[in-house]
Order: sequence, then structure tokens, then C-alpha cells
Amino acid sequence: MYHRFNENKYPSTNIKIDVFKKQLELINKNNIEYYDPAKFDIEFNNPKTNKKILITIDDAFSSFYENAWPILKEKKIPFILFVSTEPVGKSGYMNWEQIKEVASYDFAYIGNHSHSHEYLLNFSYLEFENDIKKSMKIFKEKLGYNSIFFSYPFGEYNLRQTQFINKKFKYGFGQHSGVIDLSKNQYELPRFPINEKYGDLERFEFILKLFPIPYKDLRPEDKFITKMQNPPIVEIDFFDEQKYIKNMNCFSNEGDQWRSSIMKFRENTLEINFREKFSFRRGRVNCSIKDGDIWRWLGIQMSIEIN
Repeated sequence: MYHRFNENKYPSTNIKIDVFKKQLELINKNNIEYYDPAKFDIEFNNPKTNKKILITIDDAFSSFYENAWPILKEKKIPFILFVSTEPVGKSGYMNWEQIKEVASYDFAYIGNHSHSHEYLLNFSYLEFENDIKKSMKIFKEKLGYNSIFFSYPFGEYNLRQTQFINKKFKYGFGQHSGVIDLSKNQYELPRFPINEKYGDLERFEFILKLFPIPYKDLRPEDKFITKMQNPPIVEIDFFDEQKYIKNMNCFSNEGDQWRSSIMKFRENTLEINFREKFSFRRGRVNCSIKDGDIWRWLGIQMSIEIN
């Protein structure tokens, strides 16, 4: 997941264009193909053994159009550009003519990113619903269709919101790190955020080589954690054939400090406990495991109610 390109005053959401080019070279060097979003539906439900990369860009900043789009266009690299409809045409953002130009190429897809791009967990349910419906109406007016792809602003959502997205879209993307496989909820799909801090080439090549950690179930189902639930208990049910799971390591940002999680196994269920509360507004848990010659990764993001 990318945001800005060569906007160096925003390092937390920016990638330098020379680094982006080298990342694309690494994908090519490792002989990894790209997901074509047009075939994502087929490939998600009928996965093959070969690894593929899906490139996504959130927010439709002008710097994408000016700096990354020419590269992706020349190389015909497939991607999804997620657009929030309210900022379109404003300073720093693409306009509808540019978005339509990008959408006219058969390897480029436009995804829905809400209307307002506000912190939607602050909205009442009706406000949330109206915001998404407004974005869908504008998509229909400007592009002639509504996308099957949605990405949550800031990667944050609650259960009722994902249930609404389920009715209007085929896939929803968060901002928690991880590898997509059939065990993942298709309305809470993971993406590795790439920026200046987390986009260096060594880490990027490590990400390219990661595999998923499949699971049978993950709790809590609702990723919005209220004051009364903080800290939560995270439970993951694994499959019988996953013999390596007890070698897993998990880390969390509880108490605003990354530390090793307290882990307990009951047969094929992992219980993760936390020493401290998560701070507003995002709680993260990242788990990894060495499985023979490969590394597997699972990321969880929870949205935290303000104290």
C-alpha cells in the first residue's frame, strides 16, 4: 500500500521515486507476477501456488499521477487506485479528468475509499452509511460504475461497518500488514504499508518472500475496542495440520511500546494477552514464524476508543 510519491515532507506516507523504481526491480528480480485486479475475484477464490503482488495506492494524490503513474503506465503494471470522492480536484489531489485517464487503461483500476476520508469511527452508523452511499453515487456519475474494491480510511472500521461494506462491495482492504490467502476475511484484507521508514529495500525484499499464516478463526470479530474491552484478549484458532504454530512469535504496541506478547496455547488455539492497554487510536499485533525455509506473517490492527 502506497500513498505519496516524492513528497518528501510527508515521510510517514511518502516513498521516494528512486526507491519505488528499485522496489519494482526487486519484484522483477524475484520473478514475482502482479495480480491483475480484473482477475482478482477468480484468483482469490482459486489460489495457485505461485506468489503474486497486488499494488494499491490510497488517496489519489497528485504526486501519484505526476511521479508513479508514468512508470506504471510504461511498464503496464496492474494496480488499484483508491479514491475518496470529496477531495478530488482540490490542491494536492488528482482531478476527475486525470482519474478517468488512469481508469481508461485496462491494467489500472479505481477503488472506493469513502467520500469524506474522515475518521469514520467517529460517525454515527447513519452518517457512515450516507458517506459511503454518497461516494458510490459520485462514482456512478463520474465513472459510470461503482468499484468492487473498497479500502477503509486509515484501515479502521468496526463490525457493523464491515457488514455494510459486505453488502456494497466484493472486497475491503485494511492497513494491517499480512499476506492474503483464503483464510482471510475478504472484507478485512491485509496490506503491507510502504513508506520511507518501512520501505527500505532490505525490508521490502523480506516482505516479498513472506507467506501467510492461515487460520480457522480470529477473535475479537469486531476490531473496534471500547474502553471497557481495553486491553482485549486475541484468540486465533489454527488448523490441525499446522504443526509449526507453537514456534510463533507475536509482538504488540500495547502501552505505546512494541514488546513481545504473552502467548498461551490450548491445543490449536493461541491466546494472546497484553500487559497494558492500547493507546488511542490503533492497536497492532504482528506474528511471525519460521516454517522450514520460509517465513510466515500475520498482522492484526484494532481501532481503539479514546480514553
